[in-house]
Amino acid sequence: QVQVVESGGGLVQAGESLRLSCTASGLTFGDYAMAWFRQAPGKEREGVTCISGGSGIITYYADSVKGRFTISRDNAKNTLYLQMNSLKPEDTAMYYCAPDRNYWKLRDAIRGTPYDHNYWGKGTQVTVSS
Repeated sequence: QVQVVESGGGLVQAGESLRLSCTASGLTFGDYAMAWFRQAPGKEREGVTCISGGSGIITYYADSVKGRFTISRDNAKNTLYLQMNSLKPEDTAMYYCAPDRNYWKLRDAIRGTPYDHNYWGKGTQVTVSS
């Protein structure tokens, strides 16, 4: 059974940084593309960024985070990361990671195509104060 556990969230001030982690189990991690999604109160879940499987040479970012966030992966540790710099109050949300064998499906989700799957974790809360 695929499980993901997100961690690393917290309360920070605008302009500060956080690094989120997502540890996955029940799958061959390197075979999966991975993505970060977020959901703010009263809003729909939105895609933030995704990374291809294997060496993770292909990445894609939502315009709202491009240049500030960096996605990376460590297949030896079954872990996905999200380095978030220059945080803004509008980045406040619950952050979730998602594994998918299809990178392009995740990429399209970042662009706004509706996306869902059966492996959502509990998420990790990021709160950015102004």
